[in-house]
Amino acid sequence: MPDPKHLSPFLDWPDDLVLVLASRSPRRAELLTVAGLPFEVCPAGDVESELAASLVEVHADPVAYTVALAEAKARDVSGNKPGRLVLGADTVVVIEGDILEKPCDTEDAIRLLTRLSGRRHTVISAVALVGGAAGQAGVFAHEQTGVEFLRLRRASIERYVATGEPMDKAGAYGIQGYGAMMVRGVQGCYFNVMGLPLARLGELLKEVLA
Repeated sequence: MPDPKHLSPFLDWPDDLVLVLASRSPRRAELLTVAGLPFEVCPAGDVESELAASLVEVHADPVAYTVALAEAKARDVSGNKPGRLVLGADTVVVIEGDILEKPCDTEDAIRLLTRLSGRRHTVISAVALVGGAAGQAGVFAHEQTGVEFLRLRRASIERYVATGEPMDKAGAYGIQGYGAMMVRGVQGCYFNVMGLPLARLGELLKEVLA
């Protein structure tokens, strides 16, 4: 049972509700904990790699692409958690209309960071709630945040990639880690760049739990 002392004061949270997080991201788990939302982790299967290529072709719109992936993750887990409220999420970096996902290797990470160097890009995170109070139809939302990078030297990029931090993150950087020193400015929700727009998620949960 959720501990009332550690629940978010901004939501009327049911006593018996424990959200299911369909993600293995430690950052999303950390943010849910900080926000006071009771949850358990049940990562989705390999739906991201299975669907990403086809979705890029179908959804030229990065928002539609990101929402589709978040929904696919939530539905993948919901099938094994009947009656439970499942949260799926996905984050991408977009520059000049191109979707930048997680790097496939170190050279790809260097390439992505070189492209972002000294420029402004957009981070899009989508959240999907499926099952439980959200019903099987589900509810969905997204957030967009503008991020501007300092101009980066090649040697600095290579040292950053060598830390390993970029390898599991969209756009090959983490704003909450070493990557913070690359960021000149943020326009919009900071937590969105970390992978989970908390205010937007709160609005979605209020809608579902009303």
